Amino acid sequence: MTVNRQIHLVSRPQGEPSAANFKLVEAAVPALTEGQVLVRNHYLSLDPYMRGRMNEGKSYAAPQPLDAVMIGGTVGEVVDSKNDHFKVGDKVVGMGGWQEYQLVDANQRGVLQKVDTTHIPLSAYLGAVGMPGVTGWYGLVKIIDPKPGETVVVSAASGAVGGAVGQLAKARGARAVGLAGGPDKCRQVVEELGFDACIDYKQHPDVKSLSTALKEACPKGIDGYFENVGGIILDAVMLRANAFSRIAMCGMISGYNGEPIPMQYPQLILSNRMKIEGFIVSEHMEVWPEALKELGTLVATGKFKYRETVADGIASAPEAFLGLLKGKNFGKQLVKLI
Repeated sequence: MTVNRQIHLVSRPQGEPSAANFKLVEAAVPALTEGQVLVRNHYLSLDPYMRGRMNEGKSYAAPQPLDAVMIGGTVGEVVDSKNDHFKVGDKVVGMGGWQEYQLVDANQRGVLQKVDTTHIPLSAYLGAVGMPGVTGWYGLVKIIDPKPGETVVVSAASGAVGGAVGQLAKARGARAVGLAGGPDKCRQVVEELGFDACIDYKQHPDVKSLSTALKEACPKGIDGYFENVGGIILDAVMLRANAFSRIAMCGMISGYNGEPIPMQYPQLILSNRMKIEGFIVSEHMEVWPEALKELGTLVATGKFKYRETVADGIASAPEAFLGLLKGKNFGKQLVKLI
């Protein structure tokens, strides 16, 4: 009998989540039936959106059920198959959840995708060449649409999504300015990822101070902003935004635990004729092939840089996730399962 270790969500957080909201469970892997595939997950992706799914309230997606495997993207290897489309040894990406094994009906279109690891590491399909990379690509290319010489600012710039936004902006001839927490992250954003500048938001506790720092880093103003955080960072960016600037609203992590997120200067939306658009990348599957082709080529040729923070073993997933929400990760947060 194969034992599958899983992490279940067993209670909904009231405010900030804790390890007590999760439980490590062991379950037997059932025998395969016709059409099914058994995947041994190698890596689990941890992402900020998971915090929203832990709540019961209305959102763009159904809440994570209690006493069930926590949702999450995975990459792994087919270890048993009763499906003609998948053979043992195939490397695949899917939504396997917080567990070591994934048993799926592979006749369902899209539940598993084969990936080629010849030039792209398997783990990159959860980050640079996966959902975070495509998220950054969509917000930048389809909403901000930067022109050469324009200035694009991105919050959480050292994360998997933010790092993609800056590098893709640079590839299009724009100036990229990041916001990140701490000198080490800011150094990496500039030196490794190639941003033109990066502001340590922890050194600027109020809107005025942060806005002054943005003025220095963006002398020609801000034409595009990729939002991952909200709060005073959004206010400071809006004070420096140019006429006809564009904001891609991807995340508002400053309010994920129920904190209020007031906007101090909404009148700037009107006076600057700003475009502000929220998006959920899974609703735009039609652009994924185009985005993944560009991202995959950049990674395979070494032109796209990314960093991974890797926790070891399924039992480490809850603490790694709590650390992610506090910005303790550097780049893409993964859990190595094998």
